[in-house]
Amino acid sequence: MNRQPADDAQSQPSLRALLDDDRVHLFDGAMGTLLYGQGRFVNQCYEALVLDEPELISAIHRDYVEAGAEIIETNTFGANPVKLSGFGLEGRTEEINRAATQVARAAAARRALVVGGVGPLGIRIEPFGPTSADEARTHFRRQMDALIEGGVDGLLLETFADPREVEVALSAAREAVAQAGRDVPVLVQITVGEDGRTPLGSDAVDELSRLAQQGADAVGLNCSVGPMTLLEVLEEAADVVDVPLLAQPNAGLP
Repeated sequence: MNRQPADDAQSQPSLRALLDDDRVHLFDGAMGTLLYGQGRFVNQCYEALVLDEPELISAIHRDYVEAGAEIIETNTFGANPVKLSGFGLEGRTEEINRAATQVARAAAARRALVVGGVGPLGIRIEPFGPTSADEARTHFRRQMDALIEGGVDGLLLETFADPREVEVALSAAREAVAQAGRDVPVLVQITVGEDGRTPLGSDAVDELSRLAQQGADAVGLNCSVGPMTLLEVLEEAADVVDVPLLAQPNAGLP
């Protein structure tokens, strides 16, 4: 992988190398939970804290690295122009994503890799809503292009419930990576209920298999329910999915 700056590549394996080594690797954990616990309430834009309180975000990243995380995620889950528009910040989409990448990379200090976190848009796309696939792709690209420009080692698409939306997001990510001209693996996670199915009723194993076939470099599950349900789904997926599997569960349902 050609990372920026170039000397970073000499200090640690690339994300591609970790994906290919057939070992278990440790990500960080929640960001929003910790921010809420420190008095930053949910009526504010957590993603904008990389501009307003970068040291707070940096400290959380550093704590995860100190705890042994090999891969940390940028504070950009909702940093797409649609969600940022709720705070009047859609015009700062690129600035926020680039800043979040810089904060995470500095905190990682070459001891961990950094993936760019990308969540759902927060709107429904066709055929379930009025937003076209092309419009959604444009929204995703603004965020993804900025993350890649900022120097992330990979993209992590996470907490997707709508099979159509995650397919559009994956397509946008692959386009962004191709345009960047460097190896930026794309990891994809969907969310399931206690029945092991997506919120729209799709079979999770079928969805993971389809995403792998569409070019995801790793697939898995995150959020929602506790570890047991995710483990059961991923054990089944291991028999049919030929890319690395991801698991980032909540501790359990509150």
